[in-house]
Amino acid sequence: MPNPVISRRLRLTGVLCTAALALPGLSPAQAAPGSQAPGRNAGVAAALRFMSLEEKVGQLFVQNVYGSDATTPDVRNIPLYGVASPAEVVQKYHLGGVIYFAWTDSVKNPTQITGLSNGLQKSAIGSGAHVPLMIATDQEQGVVTRVGPPATQFPGSMALGAGRSIDDARTAATITGQELKAMGINTDLAPDADVNVNALNPVIGTRSFSSDPALVASMVAAQVNGYQKDGGVVAAAKHFPGHGDTATDSHTGIPIITHTKAQWQQIDAPPFRAAIGAGADMIMSGHLVVPALDPSGDPATLSQPILTGILRHELGFRGVIITDSLGMKGVRDKYGDGEVAVRAVLAGADNLLMAPDMDAAHAAVLAAVASGRISQKRLDESVARILLLKLKRGILLHPYTDPSGLDSVVGTPEHLAKAAAITDRTTTVLKNDNATLPMAAGGKKILVTGYGAAVTTTLSDALTRRAAVVTRRETGAAPADAAIADTVAKAAGQDAVVVTTMKAWDTTVTDRLGGQQRLVAALLATGKPVVVIAVRDPYDIAYLPGARTYLATYSYSPVAIESAVRVITGEVAPTGKLPVVIPVAGDPATALYPFGFGITW
Repeated sequence: MPNPVISRRLRLTGVLCTAALALPGLSPAQAAPGSQAPGRNAGVAAALRFMSLEEKVGQLFVQNVYGSDATTPDVRNIPLYGVASPAEVVQKYHLGGVIYFAWTDSVKNPTQITGLSNGLQKSAIGSGAHVPLMIATDQEQGVVTRVGPPATQFPGSMALGAGRSIDDARTAATITGQELKAMGINTDLAPDADVNVNALNPVIGTRSFSSDPALVASMVAAQVNGYQKDGGVVAAAKHFPGHGDTATDSHTGIPIITHTKAQWQQIDAPPFRAAIGAGADMIMSGHLVVPALDPSGDPATLSQPILTGILRHELGFRGVIITDSLGMKGVRDKYGDGEVAVRAVLAGADNLLMAPDMDAAHAAVLAAVASGRISQKRLDESVARILLLKLKRGILLHPYTDPSGLDSVVGTPEHLAKAAAITDRTTTVLKNDNATLPMAAGGKKILVTGYGAAVTTTLSDALTRRAAVVTRRETGAAPADAAIADTVAKAAGQDAVVVTTMKAWDTTVTDRLGGQQRLVAALLATGKPVVVIAVRDPYDIAYLPGARTYLATYSYSPVAIESAVRVITGEVAPTGKLPVVIPVAGDPATALYPFGFGITW
């Protein structure tokens, strides 16, 4: 007797293949019916007839689920979904996808991730429409990295912008995509396509490649190709229509972008045009109010003029539109959680990410379809795009991954060596006034201090391996007076000090008392040679006026810190060039360090 589950899935896949092939000149992800495709396709319509209304609506949702394996109950799921295990959540709602985070216990190690991915796919295939899942994470690299070592780490987007190499950007995406795919993660919510023209941006910053639209566009296109063509995973360019010029974090507020339409075309649009030109499977909307694009006051995620009018019609995007998390304050303030889901679909979104009240959102979309507020045609357009993307990326036919292949892909010596070489080309030196660098570490007594237990440990270990005598004193992101005094005392008798800063410019959230700035000033007052390493935003230099030796790594990941040590000790000459303008503190219109600045020896 044939297996009915396999038979139904193969029939669905067969009609989707027919649908894709029936639309000449369009990729499967572009072959969705509706206004963006040449007529309603019979093959797609046949595929959709296999699915109930509940199964179709379920495909729209991509949710976080708690637990490190699919079938073990986790009580954290119960208040959110009414069931305990991740597999039960998938089956209850016929989910179209899941998203992994460290805080959901989804990404402990490659073997665990692979087991969870295969278990969740089994639960999806064994119920409902038997459609495999999009399994997603935000592996942008750098400051947004969900899967840690032994997976290969890179320093992130702004560091790649400093390296200026399109080939390096593509290689980083290729390796990241290959390793995610080996663990069963078939969708990477990257690259970031925002143009960071605001040095006070609290949420994008080094997640952006640059403040230059052309550089961002070239890097985004390279990474889309790396993730999709070479890495074999879905890429999602974000956050449309552009999150680069705001001083408000959309996780906690509603950013208002004041660009005119002409400014948007010049600054924000080019990277998204490049992503579409490179064939991006997915674009993520941002929870941003842009009055020049939609005067209604609704954020882009809920704006039909922005998602349908501009992204679909003006830019010609035919892939899947996914929202940013619907749990963020930037989209929840104006409407309830159920209404937000409905309005996102009406605006043009296909996938709804992380609905905070799943029962309310799911019921609201079902009711909207039943009442005709969301037409059956509109629902089918989104579901068709999602299914055809799953077909295009091989998810429908090959949902599982083989754990026996992990060691040959994830964190291999070849991948690690490439990551180190790429990172060495990104470290940027902005000041070396006293020719402190390069500095021979052997036999020197060096105080390592500043931000981050992991950062200062990595830095200390790297210097110790080079025969330095290291004293480590981690002070955190907001050092108090007592910690500063203790650190200054420890500097006595040292030959040099290396201090790390992390968003020292941000005295609103990160360091409200300005402790990092005072720490650096106090260390400089000792008269010791002080090497400052900004391990996140390069903008810290504007707030550290006495610093004479300053490096920017754009990332606190170990691979970036190791490269900084190689620069400090002269093993590698710095070649990174600023991918942003660093303005004078308090005067954003005046450049302290221009775009492209960087010194070497």
